[in-house]
Amino acid sequence: MHLYEVLRRPLITEKNTMLQAQGKYVFEVAEEANKHQIKQAVEKAFKVKVVLVNVMTVPGKTKRVGRRMVLTPSHKKAIVTLKSGDKIELFESV
Repeated sequence: MHLYEVLRRPLITEKNTMLQAQGKYVFEVAEEANKHQIKQAVEKAFKVKVVLVNVMTVPGKTKRVGRRMVLTPSHKKAIVTLKSGDKIELFESV
């Protein structure tokens, strides 16, 4: 898997914004990506030093569409902890 295919998009929520004060950033990543690939992709894309990567799979939710119940797709997200002093400027403008 190519490094640019690992990171899908940054996840910007109220809870994730509070994590930024601790130097943690949250990304949606590819289902096949592992911790080493995520670490390399963040370091290369944003030129920062990654200390820790936590990965979790978020299951899909059941939604009602008319009379039917459908399942939204599940996705994988990663919480990336950076070395103290490093920042990702993409998140700072939000």
